[in-house]
Amino acid sequence: MANLLIKDSQRLTYELMATTDADLLWQLDQDSEVMRYINGGKKTSKSDIDDIMLPRMDKYRDAENGWGIWKVCRKSDRIFLGWVLVRPMHFFTEARTDDNLELGWRFHQKYWGNGYATESAKAVMQALRQQKGITNFAAIADKDNHASINIMKKIGMTFLKRDLFIDPLINEVVDYYSIQDYSG
Repeated sequence: MANLLIKDSQRLTYELMATTDADLLWQLDQDSEVMRYINGGKKTSKSDIDDIMLPRMDKYRDAENGWGIWKVCRKSDRIFLGWVLVRPMHFFTEARTDDNLELGWRFHQKYWGNGYATESAKAVMQALRQQKGITNFAAIADKDNHASINIMKKIGMTFLKRDLFIDPLINEVVDYYSIQDYSG
């Protein structure tokens, strides 16, 4: 089977990121506002990108299924705006669910408020809808991350619960949003 491709949306292009994109990942994480609801605003070190983020990405990266981190660039000038994450919910735990795909996003602050995260999340979901066996899309956010929660609502997700999210790197209470029993 061929690798899943995400078609360009109105203003954006998409490409599955690889370890060669380490500098783009690092640059994005150098803004304390971008990192505010992820780790309290701490900038990510290059060693954390190389030693933690890239190995984690490689574990769930599956080009055929469209899992991984999708680089989002503006069509007009090919500028890197940010990324959209796709992986099975609870991937790093025994509760992993391959039919329930987790979506996440992170964009450079200077591009916030332009609808890029919403447009890209919709494009990613549209492409993934073609995959057999996908019943849900989900996302998590800190309860105070209103911008991210608004994106979840704009792409059709509804509040599911506030609960503990456990992952080797995260052990926090977050808000879960989902499109349940998604039939395409």
